[in-house]
Parts: sequence; C-alpha cells; structure tokens
Amino acid sequence: MVRIVFFVLVFVSCVFGSHVEELRWSNGETFLSFLEKHSLPLKIYYNLDKEEQELATEIMSDVRYHILRSESNEIEQVLIPVGEELQIHIKKNIDEYVLEIIPVIYQEESLSLVLDIQKSPYQDIVDATNNYLLANEFVYSFKNSLNFRTLTKGDKLAIFYTMKTRLGKQYGSPKISTSMIEIRGKKRYSFLYEDGKYYDEKGVQLEGFLLARPVNYTRISSPFTTKRFHPVLKKYRAHLGIDYAARVGTPVRSAGDGKISFVGRKGGYGKTIIVNHSSGYKTLYAHLNGFAKKSRNGKSVKKGEVIGYVGNTGMSTGPHLHFGLYKNNVAINPASVIQVAKNLLTGKEITKFLQYTNEVKESIQKALLDNNFVPKKEESFASFEPLKREEK
Repeated sequence: MVRIVFFVLVFVSCVFGSHVEELRWSNGETFLSFLEKHSLPLKIYYNLDKEEQELATEIMSDVRYHILRSESNEIEQVLIPVGEELQIHIKKNIDEYVLEIIPVIYQEESLSLVLDIQKSPYQDIVDATNNYLLANEFVYSFKNSLNFRTLTKGDKLAIFYTMKTRLGKQYGSPKISTSMIEIRGKKRYSFLYEDGKYYDEKGVQLEGFLLARPVNYTRISSPFTTKRFHPVLKKYRAHLGIDYAARVGTPVRSAGDGKISFVGRKGGYGKTIIVNHSSGYKTLYAHLNGFAKKSRNGKSVKKGEVIGYVGNTGMSTGPHLHFGLYKNNVAINPASVIQVAKNLLTGKEITKFLQYTNEVKESIQKALLDNNFVPKKEESFASFEPLKREEK
C-alpha cells in the first residue's frame, strides 16, 4: 500500500486534472498551525495518540512536503516527511480526513569519490558533487584530528559513502563509511565502525563533538528508534530521542557548549529548549517543568550548565526528559555521541576491526588507480536543505 501513495499522487495529477504542490515547512510552523492554515480539521491532530503527537512535533523547518489538490483546489492528500524514515500521510476518505504514519520510500546507493586536492577538501567535494552535506561529513569524520590547512595541491582524498534518493533527488544525509586523505604521500584514514563511531586505522576513536548526559536519571524509559512497526496496533512508530525518567524538578544540563535557539512550548513536547552546537549539531530538551532563569534565546551555554528542570508537560505520561540530537536537521541517536570512557578497540574487536579496515584499504587503493573515475553530480535535495560550512 505504501508504495502506491506516490503513484496515486502522480497518476491522479496526470489523468484527472489534479495538481501536486511542493512546499517548504516554515520556521516556527507547528502541525496545528499547518492544519489551520489549510482549513483542515484540528481533530486530525487531537485524535492522535501520545507518540503520534510527539512525532508531529518533529517536523523540521525547510523540509519539503507535498499536497495533492483536486481540480477544484480541495486538498486530497498530504505527505510530510518526519525524520528520514517516516512521513505523515493525510488523505481524504469520503467526507473526512484521516492520518497515518507510513515509511518514506527511497533508494540507497553505494558511491565512492576520489579527488586530487585543488582548493580545499570541502570546496573540491562540493565542486565535484554539488553535495554540501557530503563535504561537511567528510571534514567532520576526521573529528579535528587533521589540520586541513596543511594540504597542498596534488594531495588526494577518497570517500566511500551511501546516499539516499527520493523522487530522483538526494534525500537526507550521506553516510560515510570510510574517509582517506593523502598528505605528501602519507595516508590518513577515518573508519565508521559498527558501533556508529569513527576510528583511525589503529582502532582509536576519533573524538570531536562529544556530549555529556544531560540529566541524572533513574532509568531510560524509551530508547531512540527511527522506524518500527507495532505488531499489535499495526502502526509505524518512531521515537526520535532518548527518554530519561527522573523526578520532577531534577536539573537538566546542556549536553555541550552552544547557544540557545528556542525556549518555549513546542507542540506535544510541552516546555522545550533547543541548543545549537558546532558541526551542524543541535540538542532538544522536552517535557520540562520550567526553565533556568538565564535560559533565553541567543544565550551561550557551557557543557553541564543547568538550563531547565525535568517535568511532565506536553503529551507526557510521566515525569521524564526527552532528549533529542540532530545533525543537519536530521534526528540521530544521542547514544552515538554520548561521552564514554572507552575509546580504544581491544581484544577480539580490534582483530575484527583490522581485518575489516585492511579490506577497505585495498578497495581505496584500487579506486585511487582508477583513471576513468567520474564523480556523481547530485541534484538538489528533496527533503532537508544542505547546510554550507567551511572546514577549519
């Protein structure tokens, strides 16, 4: 059924005179304000359960969504991506509108890129691929372990990555599995391992942006997940953050240095704070009971500084902190960058890691020798817009 949705949009548009609009989600827009703006019944939102209302709060500004209108300009269907895996689907069913959460249909392609440095790694990647997020991710993958300003013309770089496409355009963020940069004949590597962390070729974790846990908690009441199918409810679910159960009033601390970009109520998340960090990261703290006196828009905060207090506001069934982490406006698992003591692979893990990396190195060497390599030039994004950043 899910695969039929886009076919129906296109088919109906072509045959019956309907038309599809592609729009951007405005900064500060909520799901309720969206319904009001398009004269859709507000009960669409109020009939949602707690998890679905939370998910509707996760719609990010600048995300591209589609509205199918009839020949008389009446809304028949709406598709709004939430994260990279799921989307809200509103459709008219006889005389009422219904909402369902369905998977985003996309294709995933394994790609590689080999370049001689001409200007800088960042700019050369953008020039070759038109993919700013790939350039950002390449620079980030080395986690400040390299000074890119020491590179000279003729040095080389290689990237193995996967890229999603949706409706023929890039969708979401690229995922780099291996980065290599050759500086005056010496190769330096960054490998994304199965634990979601980057390591050098010796199995030492590359540390860059690391988070502290934001609250003293009793237990994790709900982990992070981008897509799961509930076997009883027969619905798709997602939880784009980690829920830390704690008593009302427990101090909530900023997980990293940054600047507060939002303080206030945010849909199903109730009282919420958002902090922008470096390298395209931001953190979200939801269901708060209240805010610290100094918490206001534009204020800089340090890692560990108290910014609010655990509460039970919004669509919440008990006191807890919902903690979200985003990179380039896409939700990622906070556990992947929470600071931990272990940063060196040992024992069986290092043996397995070295076997894997040796195989990848051989593939990179073959790619470097391929004189017929042609980079793939990407079309503009179908979902989240690229964020342009220069390497340091």
